[in-house]
Amino acid sequence: MNSQKRKVPGSRLPNDFDRLVGAKLRQLRLEAGLTLQDLAEQLGISHQQLQKYETASNRISVGMLPGIAEVLGVEIMEFFEDAEKPGKAKKSAADKLRSECETWLRRTKSEEALRGMLRVLKALAG
Repeated sequence: MNSQKRKVPGSRLPNDFDRLVGAKLRQLRLEAGLTLQDLAEQLGISHQQLQKYETASNRISVGMLPGIAEVLGVEIMEFFEDAEKPGKAKKSAADKLRSECETWLRRTKSEEALRGMLRVLKALAG
């Protein structure tokens, strides 16, 4: 069976969404500058288990996602932002860039930093 195909509903085997979430987890961990060991310690799991999540060897439970998102400082939906919805056209390159910009805007906590980002965006758009 081709491992890239979606598994039957209810199957415990990793599917395309598990691979998507695992890849996003790895991307977010690296963007945060964390090693497998660093993030695993904060989550209370082994670095081996975290690596299995990232490679989709093991599925991440729904109950685990809020903790992962909190430690990484992201919204849970960020793990699924690249998922294609059935019947929906694939995102263009510009849409993907907008989505990434939105992600960084949501992560920015400082009002001063947001004002600076807005000034840069306005200058670039003009």
